[in-house]
Amino acid sequence: MDDCIFCQVIAKKLPSKMEYEDDDIAVFWDINPQAPTHLLVVPKKHIAKISDFKEEDMHILNKMVVIAKNVAVRLNLNEKGFRLVINEGRDSGQSIFHAHLHLLSGRRLMWPPG
Repeated sequence: MDDCIFCQVIAKKLPSKMEYEDDDIAVFWDINPQAPTHLLVVPKKHIAKISDFKEEDMHILNKMVVIAKNVAVRLNLNEKGFRLVINEGRDSGQSIFHAHLHLLSGRRLMWPPG
């Protein structure tokens, strides 16, 4: 999708600080971080939101979580902790309609969020 900012990052049309990439997933640093460590875990296949994942896409969703955990461990975030967040729809805070997972760490994250 030409107008999707995440698709443009994945296609290398926009700059990003890429932390991990394979055939299915890209992980890059958020340009508007909400914590000292804020990465986005994004499927390369354009899927607008989590509720749009089809049965044949479930391996991608699973892989997003596993890769987020692996990146967190590699960056030593697991010692103090990290949070994985998925926003679904405008009222939840989703502002870019390409499904993604936020990996947040580096400060005390309060509960409940928002």
